[in-house]
Amino acid sequence: MNKILINYAIPLSNRTKEIYRMLRTNIEFTGVENKTIVITSCSPGDGKSTIAYQLARAMADADKKTLFIDADMRKSTMSKRLAMEEGLTGLSHILAGQNELKDGVYTTNIPNFYVMPPGIFPTNPTELLGKRRFEKIILEVRSKLDYVIIDTPPIGSVIDAAVVAKQCDASLLVISANKNSRREEWFATEQMKLANPNVLGVVLNRAEVKNKGFYGNKYYAYYEGANRKKR
Repeated sequence: MNKILINYAIPLSNRTKEIYRMLRTNIEFTGVENKTIVITSCSPGDGKSTIAYQLARAMADADKKTLFIDADMRKSTMSKRLAMEEGLTGLSHILAGQNELKDGVYTTNIPNFYVMPPGIFPTNPTELLGKRRFEKIILEVRSKLDYVIIDTPPIGSVIDAAVVAKQCDASLLVISANKNSRREEWFATEQMKLANPNVLGVVLNRAEVKNKGFYGNKYYAYYEGANRKKR
């Protein structure tokens, strides 16, 4: 198995780290059968790729063998962020029958964290994802790993995420606050439900919390107190 060196790291505050841990815990409590999880969004720029990656990292940090699949074979952003070499064997190569599964799964310098790049961008990503070969990929990685987190294109733009969801256990929808209309958000949710009714929930991204309320104030005080102790 080949190896990728990952240098990509977003500085996360203690509060943000805790949010990702809470998201991980919430998913774990949905049941052990939810191992392959599709992440999509309402529209481009909602932050789904960052959330998918950080969720996968959080799973790996909890000693769960986790595979992050970049299934955005149209306009992947994570490949550039992870500084992957162009043309790395990945999902598109396996789906097209040019390579075996083992050729497209990479170990990393992060314990328990594995990566599958998108491969060369094909002209027919939806058709490739709809093939029996993709189902076989999911079944095999599911049997060998604790979690498989799959980043897909926005469901509001193309249907790829729904095609992937048909073969997976569950999905998560990422929505950016004050960006999309309610109709667009409803349509995105319904599209995912039609593909697979097991939508675990919605992640609201980039929300400005001006009035923290009781719990917000308590947690804010907790994190500030923790930081003061460290200093």
